Order: sequence, then C-alpha cells, then structure tokens
Amino acid sequence: MHGDKNKGYLHRVRLEKTNQRRELRSPSAVGATSSNSLDGKTCSRQRRRKKKDPPPKKNNSLALSLTALAPLAAALPALAEGPGGDNHLLTGQLVSLLHPATMFFLFGATGYTGWLGLRWRRTREIPDLVKALKAQLPRAPADAETPRPASPLDGQISELEAERKALIASGARDKHFNWGSLLLALGVLIAIEGPANTYLRTGKLFPGPHLYAGAGIVVLWAAAAALVPQMQKGNDTARSLHIALNCVNLALFAWQVPTGLEIVAKVFEFTTLP
Repeated sequence: MHGDKNKGYLHRVRLEKTNQRRELRSPSAVGATSSNSLDGKTCSRQRRRKKKDPPPKKNNSLALSLTALAPLAAALPALAEGPGGDNHLLTGQLVSLLHPATMFFLFGATGYTGWLGLRWRRTREIPDLVKALKAQLPRAPADAETPRPASPLDGQISELEAERKALIASGARDKHFNWGSLLLALGVLIAIEGPANTYLRTGKLFPGPHLYAGAGIVVLWAAAAALVPQMQKGNDTARSLHIALNCVNLALFAWQVPTGLEIVAKVFEFTTLP
C-alpha cells in the first residue's frame, strides 16, 4: 500500500515539473521573461545615470546680466551730462556735428560709387562693341593662304580689348558693390541720427526742405538697392532704373547742402563743446 502511494506522489511531482517546463518554453513566457529582464536593465541604467549626473543647475545668467547692467543704467544720466550738469553730451557740438560731417562724406562717396558703377557698366558693354566691330571687318579671301586685308577697325578693337582688361584689373565691380553697401548702411543710420539729435536738442522737429529731401534720399537708397537682384540676373531695365534713381539721389544730395550748412551754423550758435 505504501509503495503505491509513493509511486502516485512521485508521478504527480513529475507531471507538475513537466508542466512548469512547458510553460517556461512557451513564447509568451519567454517574452515576459525577456521584457522583465529588459525592464530591470533599463531601471538599473536609469539609476546609474541619476547617480552619475548631477542635478541641473539653475541658469542665473540673465539675472546676473541685469544685475551687472543696473549700475551702468543708473550712471547713464550722469555720464550724459557735462561737469557743470548743464551740458548734455548727446546734444553738444561733437554729437550734433556727427550728422553733417558724415553726410558730407556720403555725398562724396555717392559720386565715387556712381563713377565705379559706370566703369563696371563700361566693362560689360565692351564685348558687344567688339563684336559689332568685328562684324564690320572685311572678309578674308577664299584662298586660305591670303591674309585678310588690314582695316582701321583692328586698332579700335585692340584698344577696346586693352581697356576692358584694365577695367577688370581695377576691380570696379567689387568696389562698386562695397561702396554701395556702405552708403546704404551708414546713410540710413546717420539719416535717423540727425532728426533724433535735433529732437534731443530742441524738443521738436522742424519739417522743411532739408528733412523732406533727407527722407527722399533714404527712400531712393532703398529702392536702388532693391533692384540689385534683378540687375544680377541681367535685367537691363533694372540697371537703367538703378542708375536713374541714384542720379536723382545725387541731385537731392547737392540741393540739400545749402540748407544743411544753415543747420550747421545754428549748431555752432546754440551749442557748446563737447
């Protein structure tokens, strides 16, 4: 009897172990085991990172910058006044004369930039002129050994080709572009600085020919610069309009000089150094 009971018990144990092995070998059990192992590895990695990486520090750069600028901002009113407290640096002669002095420079720069532009235009036109002259040359004889008869046009063609080489070597194109960029950037800046200085000195603006002409000059600068992309694509209409706008600009500049000199005289009369 006891032997039969032992055999039955051992049989049940074996069946349970076999079922456990089958469950472990099944795909769902393998997936669960692998996911559990991956979750465990991920958690352990995150724990390691938390231990290695220090907590992020608060970015106080903005607060520090504002704190550093606060004394400077507080000192600006004192810096803007002269020794006696009645001479404002921003309305003194030096700053007030910055506008007319720079504008006289830009007036000359406008003429120089226009001259460079015409030289670059001449560089582009010479190949067409040479082509037209070559078309007028006498044709060579049918006999290949007989040279083409000489023509006075040969000298003109040689002169034009030499002129074009000299123009290219002078770098007129790059110089024209650089001076034009300087005119636009510095001109707009100083054109705004002038009325701002007048307002600081007098508390108001004086609408008149000088102010209106100055505003027109700034508009013409912007319009001429806006044509550059079309000019680079070979649009001759844009090139001609660019030249026309800058000619009007130069004329406005010249017409503005007398009224500008009157303002300069008032600056010397009603302001003191600095």
